[in-house]
Amino acid sequence: MQIAFVAGATGYTGREVVRLLVERGVRTVAHVRPDSPRVEDWRRRFETEGAAVDVTPWNDADIARQLLALQPTHVFSLIGTTKARRREAAEPTAESYESIDFGLTAMLIRASVASGSRPRFVYLSALGVREHATNPYLVARWRAESMLRASGLPFTIARPSFITGPDRDESRPLERVGATVVDAAAGLMDLLGAHRLAGSVHSMTGPELAAGLVRQAFDAAAENATLSNEELRAR
Repeated sequence: MQIAFVAGATGYTGREVVRLLVERGVRTVAHVRPDSPRVEDWRRRFETEGAAVDVTPWNDADIARQLLALQPTHVFSLIGTTKARRREAAEPTAESYESIDFGLTAMLIRASVASGSRPRFVYLSALGVREHATNPYLVARWRAESMLRASGLPFTIARPSFITGPDRDESRPLERVGATVVDAAAGLMDLLGAHRLAGSVHSMTGPELAAGLVRQAFDAAAENATLSNEELRAR
């Protein structure tokens, strides 16, 4: 039986990943932060869709214990720092990226290794992540990617461009503006015949990205691969 644990299940992309996994016939466990003010709403939504809900606290011992019991075949790490999380933590941005974008992913990698089931670890990274980046967000993501590659787990790393859409709950005006500019540039590239380059930067909606993540998670050719924006969009 295929069993998927989805961390970041309540996010814009995560909720659609949960739905698609259930639709695919995968036993799906959607992780919801136990201190989320909407935990019961999410429980009702996910259970109605056919997924189980897990509210394990974010600490090494409890997450490791849960994955050991679950024995997942797939672990999705769709975790990211939100404005709300930064305000709750009262941390500077760089520290938030270190503790959340890297720290929680690292915790999930350690727990996946300790589970002994060698799940395919699907990590949602970002376009522009590279070894010598100086941006704190990209640095945190590179560290997470590096740890995953060294873990011995089979993995799929996704590096999409902007993830945005009218159905996104969280207001991100700067991201929306950035996506609009990039999409306009991609449209021009497409007209000029640079189709591959255009596809490498064009934004995606959460549902579009979720479809790519789920499709690639079960593709043998995507094991131990780092996927570009274009590869995630490809059918």
